[in-house]
Amino acid sequence: FIVINIIEFISSTVSEHKQNNNKIKSRQTGLEEASRRFSMPTAGLESQHKQENFILGSSTMDQVKGVLTLQGEALTQADINLKIAKSSQALHFQFREDKQWKLQQIQDARNHVNQALQLLSSHDDSYHFKTGAEVNKLMDAVMLQLTRARNRLTTPASMTLPELATSGLMKMFTPPMPGDVMVNFYINLSKLCLTVYQLHVLPPNTTKNFKPAGSSVLHNPGAMFELNSNRFEVSHVHKVESVVPWLNDTLVFFTISLQLCQQLKDKVGVSPG
Repeated sequence: FIVINIIEFISSTVSEHKQNNNKIKSRQTGLEEASRRFSMPTAGLESQHKQENFILGSSTMDQVKGVLTLQGEALTQADINLKIAKSSQALHFQFREDKQWKLQQIQDARNHVNQALQLLSSHDDSYHFKTGAEVNKLMDAVMLQLTRARNRLTTPASMTLPELATSGLMKMFTPPMPGDVMVNFYINLSKLCLTVYQLHVLPPNTTKNFKPAGSSVLHNPGAMFELNSNRFEVSHVHKVESVVPWLNDTLVFFTISLQLCQQLKDKVGVSPG
């Protein structure tokens, strides 16, 4: 991977602030690791992402257990055990051998970091910024991309229940997921999360007030939705999760990068012209 130290690159082009280089270089290892995690892989290097297994268990009677295999931005394997409430029926699902699930949040975060690196690489080592305003403009653009990258990991996408029911994720499993069970995977901060929804069909002549649920990251029991002329209600929700250490490190690196960008802006100031 071609790794660019975000802050060191900018500092080296601003001659009046070269005395800050030693302080900035002390953070280089962490910044380079953050960049490496999200750099676009070149041909033949994709396999260098090691496979990591994460065990997810429930604190409520172990109704849901799972082992997820994460390789870079993709879930390459999933093994889920579910005990159906009331009946205690045990279900077991795995990803089909020909399937893997891309975690869009990680992919988007990586793309934003790549855009930040492209902004920086548009100036070579011999370029000298003429004004503080020029430096600030570039810093603002870089910080915007780093903030967007961080936000993709800290803010999971909201989905409606019909969107989840018809997503490609529901076609990933063998045996096929039954119609009264739905699952979702997402990143929340440094955690890899699995949510399992158990459903029951509402009778056509039900007197119960039907109010479709809106879009949400996590739907609660009692949420209703309509799909293919059938009305469903969420009866049980199980959420299990596992910490992904390198995601936690990456969030720290984003915070440090943003702080150092802001420090450089503060020191440079805005020069006339």
